[in-house]
Order: sequence, then C-alpha cells, then structure tokens
Amino acid sequence: MMLMKRRDFLKTGAAAGALASLYGCAGGNKAGGHVVVVGGGYGGATVAKYLRMWSEGSVQVTLIERNPTFISCPISNLVIGGTKTMEDITVSYDGLKNKWGVRVIQDDVVAVDAAKRTISLKAGGAMSYDRLVLSPGVDFMFDQIGGLDNADAQGKILHAWKAGAQTIALRKQLENMKDGGTYAISIPKAPYRCPPGPYERACLVADYFKKNKPKSKVVILDANEDVMSKKALFTKAWSDLYKGMVEYRNNSEVKEVDVASKTAILEFDKFKADVLNVIPPHRAGNIAASAGLKLINNRWVDVNWLSMESTSTPGVHVLGDAVFPAPTMPKSGHMANQHGKLAAAAILNLLAGQEPNPAPVVMNTCYSFVDSKNVIHVSSIHQYDAATKLVQPVKGAGGVSAARNELEGKVALGWAKNIWADMLA
Repeated sequence: MMLMKRRDFLKTGAAAGALASLYGCAGGNKAGGHVVVVGGGYGGATVAKYLRMWSEGSVQVTLIERNPTFISCPISNLVIGGTKTMEDITVSYDGLKNKWGVRVIQDDVVAVDAAKRTISLKAGGAMSYDRLVLSPGVDFMFDQIGGLDNADAQGKILHAWKAGAQTIALRKQLENMKDGGTYAISIPKAPYRCPPGPYERACLVADYFKKNKPKSKVVILDANEDVMSKKALFTKAWSDLYKGMVEYRNNSEVKEVDVASKTAILEFDKFKADVLNVIPPHRAGNIAASAGLKLINNRWVDVNWLSMESTSTPGVHVLGDAVFPAPTMPKSGHMANQHGKLAAAAILNLLAGQEPNPAPVVMNTCYSFVDSKNVIHVSSIHQYDAATKLVQPVKGAGGVSAARNELEGKVALGWAKNIWADMLA
C-alpha cells in the first residue's frame, strides 16, 4: 500500500520542479506581460498562483471566475453522504489576491478574440492579454438524454457533478427518500470527469442508507462495459460492506428520462427510482468552443503537451477536464493542478523568449471513500514522450491500494487540505 503524507505531497514539487526547471535558465531573461486565466478551479487557481510565484511578481495575472469562492468537487461526495458540509469543501480566493497579488474578478467571459488577444466580459468591457489560460471545466450534453433538455427537468433529475447547489439538493433528495426506496446513479460513457467518482458516490450513499435507511437500495447504471477505476476494490466494498444493497449494471446507458415518474429509459429496459441521479455526457466548458478552439470528437480541446497551448489557437492554453486526455490520463482535480504547473512554467518561458521544458512530468493521485472512514486510491506518473508528442504513463510507477483502510481516509483528507493550500494559500 502506498500512502501520501504531507511531505510526500509536497514532493509533487518533483513534478513542479521538473515542470519549472528550465524557466529562467536560458540567457537569464525574465518574463513579463499580462496573463488572463478563465476559471478558478484546480487548474486555473494553480496556474494563477504559480505564474505569480515563479515570476516573482513580474507577470501580471488576472483570474476571472463566476463563483465567489472555490468549491471542491473532490470530497464533495462526503457532503452527499452526510459526513461533511459545504463549508468543509469551500475555500476563499483571498490567498491568491492578498498573498500572491492575483487580480480576481467575479464575472463570466462571453467571447474571446484570439487574433486581437482580447476577451469580453459578461458585465461589460473588454480586456487584453499576452497569454490566455482557459480552465473551464466541463459543461453537460443534456441534448444527449431525452427529457433533460430544459431547466425544469434539470432541476429535478440532478447530476451534482459540479460541486455547489446541486450537491446540497441531491443530499436533500436522499434525506427525503423513504426507507425502502431506491437511489439510482447513471454513469456516462468514458471519458468523463473523475473516473472513480460515481462509484465512490454509490458507496457513500449506501453507507448513509446502511446507517439510516437500511431497507433502501443503490443501483448503478453504467454506460461502460465495466467499472472504470479500482474495480476490484470497489466490487469488494460492495460485497463486504453493502451486500444486497448495491446492484451494479454494466452496459446500461441512459437514453431518456421520464422526469415525472423518475424513470431512466435504457436501450432495452426501463428503471424507476425514488431518487434518480443522472450524470449526462460532458464536454469542455462552453467557452472553449465559442473561442474557436480545435475540439476532438466535438468535445475536448486538443493541446500541445509541452505547454498546454491549443494546437489551433496560438496564445491560448487549456487545462484540466476540458482537455482531450493523454493515454490513461484521468480527468481529475490533482491532474488539473499538475496541468496548471506545467502551463505556468511553459508560459513563463515563452514570455521570456525561451522554449518550454522538453520533458515535463506530471502525476496523479485519486482517493475514493468506500464508507465514511475507509479509503482506496489509485496513482500514476506520466512523462512527455517526444516520439508520440504525448504525455505517456511511466511503466511500473503508481498503483492502487492493497485494500481499503482508515489510515488512507486520514491521508485523503490531508491530501485535500494540502492541495487546496497549494492552489490557493
């Protein structure tokens, strides 16, 4: 079993150091200019901080984020399960503003003019940039599921796949459900945000039912052929902890929803639930398409992995879940944090007239709670390969937990606090 203590997490400075190692080393040039960052999540907040920190304040950074505070998707399933509150997963942007000198604007970007290097804000006005970073997360393809193409339906059949109001609303639906009822969660075909996340949510809902509504049931409607992450560990948890309570159904893609009856309509079957939690297919946040960036499969942004720069649009870098994934690379908060550091180092080099690091390394660790205390994890390391021009998994690096355990539960909560501090403090 591999655990990550605080000092080990800070060794993601091994990755950060590998990313930043070439900045400032060629000719002593110093970066300058103005970088605008759109989206203050795991990727955007990280790149904003590290641009200021690594440039020693010589680069001006403006972060535009629609929400007043950062709310973490990782750990939010504990709120749905009832063991954490929204306050536990909410962090202020004050550290970025006051300590690092990032200008933080609460607004939306409605247009990008890449030729003129300007953005337009929803509140009005335009802003110029030398480099633009988009970290927009995902938006949902509601049109892919019949019956979910209107706001009323989306307010009743929740996804709760962006931490915030729907996290609270889904928790209330579970609290209001009768003992003996059924909660069903549908998982879209991969790739989707956080591969193990839906299975973790199923576990934590089952944990809540076991303690409070023991006659109830959890059904997983998975559009994929099999469990997408930590299969052996999740299936063992379902068997050991929730025998007879959790039912897994593979190849069960939800095609349509009858909102009134809370019925998921599959290709050859229907399933009625008391609480129906449908995660639609998703794509890069809408600003990526409206900015005219090249999308793969009309969903994900194609990037140069040396700099996270769009392959179609010079001067625009894209991070996190919005990016078309490299081989085996998950869409996760930790990986978005790594993207932010990679991009920060590359942007500073480019602003200083230097080339990006030719061999960046990024890493990922993802913890999943299988009940309120016991946790499993998966980790991986990825290095740029010049032959394929992709970030490839390093053979033999990383791995999964040997078994669920409470010690990893403590480590997982420590990971959250440490990475939030790494991004925002």
